[in-house]
Amino acid sequence: MKEYTAYLKSPIGTIKLTATDDAITSILFEFDASRKEREKPNEILLECKKQLHEYFSGRRRKFELPLKLTGTEFQKSVWKALQKIPYGKTVSYLDIAKTIENPKAVRAVGMANSKNKIPIIIPCHRVIGENGKLTGYAGGIWRKQWLLEHEDKYSGKKKQMDMLE
Repeated sequence: MKEYTAYLKSPIGTIKLTATDDAITSILFEFDASRKEREKPNEILLECKKQLHEYFSGRRRKFELPLKLTGTEFQKSVWKALQKIPYGKTVSYLDIAKTIENPKAVRAVGMANSKNKIPIIIPCHRVIGENGKLTGYAGGIWRKQWLLEHEDKYSGKKKQMDMLE
């Protein structure tokens, strides 16, 4: 299966995008931009870059891209629940555990969240501690804070804990 690569310069650093012929497979924060390989984009990656530009400029709240989720069934259920968190809102790990009808799986939800290979589009940054504090983020807490403040700025609402329905 052929893999395509593109890079996006964003307010939170360089982002490496990968895709197959028919879906986005990963969005990775580049910590060493000097190791950037040559871009080999396809139509899906060009559309992904366009939608991410719109997101970072405050014009897009929801992504419409095909995604290829690689993980366990449990992880996929968590990632699907994450996609239901509204733009500009935050929920707790417990809220996600309840949404997937497994309220005792709070730590497992946290682990699944950390394995999300498609951040921003699958908005794991919208999950915070039950006490309202920011908790781990693979891209760094500062990126998580930036993303939440960005969405808060364009949502027109104050950050609050909201339960998923």
